[in-house]
Amino acid sequence: MFGGVDWSKWPEHGDHFGEWAAKQFRAQVARGADGLKIWKPFGLSVRDQHDQLVAIDDPRLDALWASAGELKLPVLIHIADPVAFFDPLDNTNERFEELNANPDWQFPSPPFPPFMKLMNDFKALVLRHRDTTFIGAHVGCYAENLGWVAQMLDDCPNYVVDISARISELGRQPYTARRFFTDYAQRILFGIDAGAELDAYRRYYRFLETDDEYFNYGISDIPGQGRWYIYGLHLPDDVLRKVYFDNAKRVLDGPSR
Repeated sequence: MFGGVDWSKWPEHGDHFGEWAAKQFRAQVARGADGLKIWKPFGLSVRDQHDQLVAIDDPRLDALWASAGELKLPVLIHIADPVAFFDPLDNTNERFEELNANPDWQFPSPPFPPFMKLMNDFKALVLRHRDTTFIGAHVGCYAENLGWVAQMLDDCPNYVVDISARISELGRQPYTARRFFTDYAQRILFGIDAGAELDAYRRYYRFLETDDEYFNYGISDIPGQGRWYIYGLHLPDDVLRKVYFDNAKRVLDGPSR
């Protein structure tokens, strides 16, 4: 169970919001929280007491991130969304159907920050708080560019990623994805971003464990995240154990309380 942040209280606490949020997080930990979860409105819509957008690397939040490091508990953070969600919604957008059905998932700039500003601000945040462990949800929200994610992992030893809701992207670049998993086997956590549904787990197991070719990653005839199929990675058992279990145990097993 992870704690969270009530961003609606920023106008009340102003520039001292970070200290207030850190105090709230410590109270959540005292009640049993095992980490801190930050949802994607952070960086996209969270505003301060002056109605200004709060940047991901805003120093007013340093006390919050530092508190997680002091408590030796991870911060699971969702930054941005798929790159296509920031692109124009036209006939060149490969997620057109998904976005057309969910218009509130679109983040054009303006008024939203450009995708790469969010990613660069996030990296600056992780670099500044090296004593805090950050988990980048959804392959750090940049599964489309594993080279960028790999560089961030190289530069930030306090950073790991999970693979939740991103086998659609990973599975259509199987050679690059397999190298990524083997090169960073100790930095990748399993996740699905769905309920405890057996079929969902089976799809992830098939992707990670088999060498099956060109199969549907979704639950409908037309996969929901794009009109393509994926390839299995056929990862070795030692990598699978780290992804399924060892890494999560290391990252999530906080100090006994």
